[in-house]
Formats: sequence, C-alpha cells, structure tokens
Amino acid sequence: MRIPHLHQHFVLLVSLAVSAVSTFAENPGGARSILEFGVSSTNTAAANRAALQRGIDWAADRGAALYVDPTDEPYPIESGVVLKQNVSLIGVHGPVGRGTRHPTKPQPVGSVFRIEDDKESFLSVEGSTQVRGIQFWYPNQTIDDPAKVIAYPATIRLSPSKAAQGVTLSCLTFYGEFLAMDFNSPKGKPCEQILFEHCYGYPLGGEFIRIDLCYDIPRVLHCHVNPANLRYFRGGYSRAVIDSVVARKTFTYAINHTDNAVLMDLFTFGAYGGVYLGAATYGQLTSFNLDCVTIGIHKLGDGTFNRNWQISQGSIIANTGKSVDEIHPIIVEGQGNTALQNVEAFSGGNSALTTLNKSQDYLLVRGDKRLTISMSGCRMRNYAADEAVTVLNPKATVQASACLDRDEKWVNRTWGE
Repeated sequence: MRIPHLHQHFVLLVSLAVSAVSTFAENPGGARSILEFGVSSTNTAAANRAALQRGIDWAADRGAALYVDPTDEPYPIESGVVLKQNVSLIGVHGPVGRGTRHPTKPQPVGSVFRIEDDKESFLSVEGSTQVRGIQFWYPNQTIDDPAKVIAYPATIRLSPSKAAQGVTLSCLTFYGEFLAMDFNSPKGKPCEQILFEHCYGYPLGGEFIRIDLCYDIPRVLHCHVNPANLRYFRGGYSRAVIDSVVARKTFTYAINHTDNAVLMDLFTFGAYGGVYLGAATYGQLTSFNLDCVTIGIHKLGDGTFNRNWQISQGSIIANTGKSVDEIHPIIVEGQGNTALQNVEAFSGGNSALTTLNKSQDYLLVRGDKRLTISMSGCRMRNYAADEAVTVLNPKATVQASACLDRDEKWVNRTWGE
C-alpha cells in the first residue's frame, strides 16, 4: 500500500539533509554567510557596512562565525565596522603574498573587502574575536606617486571603548594600506593575548603591526611585509614610493609595554626600521629577515630586572637611508641584557629602492646607563667603521664570542666594564 504523503515527507527530509551538508561544506564550521544579512558585491559601500554590522550583531549573542563568501567582484564597503565580542569573520584564503587576480580585470578575487573611504579604521575588534582568511584592498591607493599616498587609518585596530583580550588575526592580506594593525592600547584598557600570524602586506606608512600595553604575552608569528604583495593584479610599488616609506622613519613591527612578547619568523623589505623593542618590554625574537632597512633592530630598556631580549637566528640587510652614518643593523640602549646568537648582517645594492650598499657598523651601543650584551656566532660584513661594534656608552659591557668581522677574522673580545 502506497502512502504518498509519507513518501513526500521522506524526500523533503533527504533534501534538507543534503542542503545542510552542502551549506556546512561551503561555510566551514557552520559559519553563516554574510550574504544572508544583505552584503553583496553589487551594493553601495554604505549598504554593505550596515549589512555586515547586522550580521555581526546577530553573531555576537551566539558566539557565531560569519563566512565571507568568495566572489569575482570584491565587496565595496565603508570603514567603521565593529567586530563585537565573540564573533569570528572567516574567509577562504591563506595569505596570498602576491595577490589574487581576476581573469580579465586588474583586481583581486575571493574573500575581499574593497575599502572605499579614509574616515576611520575599517575594523575595530573587541575581545574573543577572530579574523581569518580575508583580503583587504584599498583601490584608490597610489602605487607610483609618493605625493598621492593616502594616509588611511589602521585597517584593523583594537576597540577604543572596550579592552580587547583574546584576538586572533590570521591569514590576512593587505593591499594599499597605510597602517595595517594598530594595537596601541589607551591607558587603563590594556589588550591581552593578541595573536598575529601569517599576515602579509606593505604599509605605506611603514607600520604593519604596532602594540602598546599588552601584558599577557602578545605573539607575532610568520608575517611578511613586501612591496611586491600586489604583483599579480597591479604590479609592485615604484622606487619613489618605497623610498618615501623609508623616509617616514617608522618601524614595521613596534612593541611597547609588553610582557614576554614572542616574535618569530618575521620578514620586512623596504622600511626604515625592522623591529622596535621598546623600553618597557622583554621577550624573544627569532628566525627573522630584515631586508633593505636603515635600522634592523632597536632595543631599549628602562630597568635591569627583566628588560632582556633573546635575539637569534636572523639576517639583517641594512643598506638604505640618507647617509651611511645613520645605517645600523642593531642599536641597543637603555638598560637590561641583550643576547645575540647567530645574527648576521651584510649590505649591498637593490634596484627596488635607493641604497647606499653598506652600513656604518654592525652594532651601535649608546646611552649612559649600565647594560650588557652577549654576542655568539654573529657574522658582520659591509660596514664602514673601523670596527663592527661601536660602543658610545661608558657603562656598557659587550662580549663577543666566535663572531666574524668583515675580513672573516674571528672576533673574541670584550668592550667596556
């Protein structure tokens, strides 16, 4: 005996199950699509900002994720979106270090936000949030004329009104940004447990990641800053623009007022400074390449108790600036201890920017307070001074062991007390 309505009910259940599996496969982890809230590649930038904020508001109460569906036309959007606590914003990408490319037009494709204005930061993040697998594109940014550089606010910043604690920024790519990620906290609202990993870009203001007042172990891992990062769809930045980035005298990675920061596998190219380790910081910096910079690492310290950095397994090419005497692979001042192990520096030319092909020295030590530096297995080349190490601080002690100078002679000696 046939029962039609039962048969139809069974077919409906199967259809719903298949639809659910398909949706789950397209939106990993059960994330809800931003399209469901009205975001569209054909909307105005203002409409998309409002629609994305609606989706975030919905997700905040549930601890949900929003899926940024890939499209052949990036989503135009205005700045000023607030990523509220508990929300994840997920796209399809790992970092795409040379960009993605539309098959017929010079633009990226995929999970891309096309940021249309410079009124404020595009995204302000609160605690317990995640941004992953997304490209951020500023189509109006110049690539060849330094006089036309737009000083956009940070693409991503911490919330100005709430303490951001527990934020993951992973597999992100930036095109045309001026400052990528700003985590300088206001006084009284320190950020904590901030993770930056696998993020790529080239900020025309020279600052990719900056952190201030982060007292629970910030981590900056596997990040790559390079002016060729939009090569596939627009080409690289001009020599004049890269020179203008160097002239701003900013640092790609700047760490201030932090406890036990961990910096690992960092790259930068075409910047004034590579890594700035502020006076009230300590931690580890390892496995890095700071290429075509004026200052590779600048380490300070405001005390002797724990203002110590362990710096190892890295390469610095310090070769650009107004004059050779301002070019230093490493500067140390203030107080505390710096341990340098297997850190090499050399200089040479590069056609991508204006270079002077040498540094003043390998290490400059300055100030008037007691500090200590140990060097082991460091290779030092292409410096103009008589010696690789310049000690201008009468209270400093520098000890080198099994290091090599520019003439490939062993350096085993102590400077200072």
